[in-house]
Amino acid sequence: MRKHLNLLTTSATAIASGALIAACSNAPATPDSTLQQNAKAAPTPTTAHPTEELTVLFVADLHAQLYEHPELFWQEGQEDRLEMAGGFARVAAAIDAIKAERPGRVLVLDGGDTLQGAGEAALTEGAAVVPALNALGFDAAIPGNWEVAYGPEVLKQRATELDFPLFAANLRDEATGERLFPPYIVREFGDVKVGVLGYTDPDVPERQPPAYSQGLSYQGPEELPALIEELRTDHQADLVLLLSHIGLAKAVQLSDELEGIDVHLSSDTHERTYEPIVKNDTWVVEPGAFGSFIGRLDLTLEDGNLIDKRWELIELTAEDFPEDPEVLAIIDESTAPTREELSRVVGHTSGVLARHNVIETTLDNLLSDALRDATGTEIALSNGFRFGNPLLPGPVVEGDLWKFYPVVTELKTGEVTGAQIRAFWERELENVFAKNPADRFGGWIPRPSNMSVRFRADAAPGERVSEIRVGGELLEDERVYTLTACEREGDHPDTLCRIPNARNTRIHTLDAHDAVRRYLQKHPDATRHLEGRVVAEDRPQILRSQH
Repeated sequence: MRKHLNLLTTSATAIASGALIAACSNAPATPDSTLQQNAKAAPTPTTAHPTEELTVLFVADLHAQLYEHPELFWQEGQEDRLEMAGGFARVAAAIDAIKAERPGRVLVLDGGDTLQGAGEAALTEGAAVVPALNALGFDAAIPGNWEVAYGPEVLKQRATELDFPLFAANLRDEATGERLFPPYIVREFGDVKVGVLGYTDPDVPERQPPAYSQGLSYQGPEELPALIEELRTDHQADLVLLLSHIGLAKAVQLSDELEGIDVHLSSDTHERTYEPIVKNDTWVVEPGAFGSFIGRLDLTLEDGNLIDKRWELIELTAEDFPEDPEVLAIIDESTAPTREELSRVVGHTSGVLARHNVIETTLDNLLSDALRDATGTEIALSNGFRFGNPLLPGPVVEGDLWKFYPVVTELKTGEVTGAQIRAFWERELENVFAKNPADRFGGWIPRPSNMSVRFRADAAPGERVSEIRVGGELLEDERVYTLTACEREGDHPDTLCRIPNARNTRIHTLDAHDAVRRYLQKHPDATRHLEGRVVAEDRPQILRSQH
């Protein structure tokens, strides 16, 4: 399934890493660079023919972050900064302001991973998020890989409660073969007709615990060319946008394989594209995550032809953007039943705990230590999650635990050989750093406790690991080690953290949240530092992007 992108061509076009690194630069676009890009993309509009203007607003990977939160911002050559940002009420205010600026000319789209990621969502199976979502003024959305976190039936129910449609071309009911949602939407703005094609992550059955998507089937991009043609020919769409939830690198590759797409709106990997990536004359953009950003795409058409386009990634900081008080009141009402539980203090940190780093994070160092302490194994592994906002010095509350581990499953222990551990790391590193984007899979690097790993990201598959140590001692391939991870519902009983054929596996009666609570009771300060538990010999210690 992970090879699905190559089905459109006999051989996938490789992405030049240098070009992609430059395109993914985190420096905001200057007016000059934007104008130069627009000049290359299309001729300057003339006044001889009437023009039509349209704005597309794009958010993705909101992960149920209903309230404002600390956000980490960075720019090349500048110090990182922490600011309060995001929250659905701030997103709503930004959308309303732009709609007022361009009445009747704004299309608002959501790229998925919206109903999961916070305690308010988890404790209500996404229900607490719906009223605020309906207040945002979205026109449509696609489901992300985490939309199945509460099971297919809950997803279907939530879809009926939304005031806007979900759409996706490649998600079907396994029994009937029928699409769960329409494959695309078509909207008219004056004389301009816009078609938006939806494509969600086909790796969900393997990427998420298998039980989450039981009864659903996911297809690759094989049908997309015909659907693009359908939008262009049958619906006479002047503009065709692709809204996908497959990650930026895969989105760039897919854009290189498709014809007829004007702009590819990418989501899933939380990338912040301050400038569009150009591939096959298609712009590819991704708008960050957690409601801390909103992407603005301004399009100009003349006689039905796209002649100008501009992209801006807007940082929704508290300093620059207000919150909509009416939407904030809606959020307060919908979250009231869970507020007392999620506000309960469980610990304290004197330093910032953060996650936005591909290789090692302070937050996950705490989590993996807590898992290992709870079960007494030699090694523990925390998943390479991307989500979770920075936690500032002060109390740690129940709501923070849900942001650390939004899906709680019981702890699972077992025995694995050193050779199995080595194979696991080679496979996970390939998932993160594969040169062919079609081979990338899942989140970031797993986070270990009592284990250190050195590797080379640019080495060949199966040859990346330079050294693994457990408890300071070199890994021995024949030796058996005990390991803690989290159970993935639907996995084979002998599978441990995607390691097959583990021995003496056992599911414990405590989960990841229990482990952290117990650890914080024993340790008065949760603060962690980067310790070199995982080191890339050919990458910086702080790596914000996989590109």
